[in-house]
Amino acid sequence: MKSSDLTRPFYFLWTTQTAANAADVLYIMALTVLVLDRTDSLVSAALMPLMRSGAQMLSSLIAPLLINRFKLSKLLLMSQVGQFLLFIGLAVYLQLNGEASSLVLVFLLVFVMSFLDGWTTPARNALVPRLVVREQGLLKANGLLSVSDQIVQFAGWGLSGIIVAFMGASPTLLLTAVIYGLAAVFTLGVKEPVRSEVVGKKLDALSNPVSEIGTSKWHTLTEGWKMIWETPRLRVLTFMDIIDMLGASIWVGAFTLAFVQVALGQGEEWWGFINAAYFAGTIGGGLLVLALARTIGNRYVMVMMIGMAGYGVLTALYALNTLPFVALILVMLMGPFAELSVINRRTLIQHSVDKQLLPKVLSAQASLMHLVFCISLLGMAGLAEYIGIVNLYLFAAGLTILALLVGLLSYRAFRDQADHTHISG
Repeated sequence: MKSSDLTRPFYFLWTTQTAANAADVLYIMALTVLVLDRTDSLVSAALMPLMRSGAQMLSSLIAPLLINRFKLSKLLLMSQVGQFLLFIGLAVYLQLNGEASSLVLVFLLVFVMSFLDGWTTPARNALVPRLVVREQGLLKANGLLSVSDQIVQFAGWGLSGIIVAFMGASPTLLLTAVIYGLAAVFTLGVKEPVRSEVVGKKLDALSNPVSEIGTSKWHTLTEGWKMIWETPRLRVLTFMDIIDMLGASIWVGAFTLAFVQVALGQGEEWWGFINAAYFAGTIGGGLLVLALARTIGNRYVMVMMIGMAGYGVLTALYALNTLPFVALILVMLMGPFAELSVINRRTLIQHSVDKQLLPKVLSAQASLMHLVFCISLLGMAGLAEYIGIVNLYLFAAGLTILALLVGLLSYRAFRDQADHTHISG
């Protein structure tokens, strides 16, 4: 990977996001253990991810207003510093009050932290094209971020369980606060190119000359949504994302455990093996994208379609299989195809809109995906009761194939629309 492809500010962005993701995993594990110990209720523990998704969805909805006022790097810094301070307050509160601490206050703080976290992913993905200098650098940057995300997920859950068991929930939150503090420090190194800032201000002045009045604020909030609807390529990619996301919840713990028990006839240890194999496959997939960046070139659509086709077929084979070791192999093979699809789709989206409007588009997409995932969680749970866990996985495979067909039938949208993004800018 040439240093000319990825700039120093990108590596700061990569480092701060990796640290923040690690802190997220730690604090979710610590608070889940804390809530379960206090309430002995899975429902109470399940409220936390639901609250997180809800807060992030709301945050993504109002993110365009913040994007109009602040630079993306400053938004990231505000988010990291805010979460750092809230974590300090939460950890100290739990340490001082112990069993007498209020879970209502704990959930409220989780909601506020998740709200602050809601604009980080759109901001991060919108910053990436500004921090690379060549077209190949964009694919490499997305691949590198994806690999680090998957490694944190793969190693984080296992290590966080050990840390919580060894240190206890409250001290783990103090450690989380320290990691968030480091993430905030690294964010100081994320500097946007001066040219991007100047062009951005000119665009803002032209598109939104009276930003203080209500109609202008409404325009700001809806600009990303309008761009998605009016741009054929963005509309198709978003629709494909929605269809694919509807089936994504099958890899949430409860569904994978049910499949392992019912279809494979194995215990909880195989649940861990399946999860580990899937994450190992996605890490391998991210590394594959990095290795093939030059070969892929600008053939993002073709590679995305190949990834979706492979993932859909392998998911169907996984659903029909009853042999545990074959299931491990299939799940591991899914990872590279999933990453080929996701990374190239993200790169296509980044290419499909001007860099200055990209944050608003990504904010709209993020809020939509949070909503779709919540619907998927609830819908798939009900559907599993009705059609059974094996048919649920076949249904999810069918959704991926449907998303692929949408892309193939709409191929003209990819072929006709010229790229808006100039990587050198």
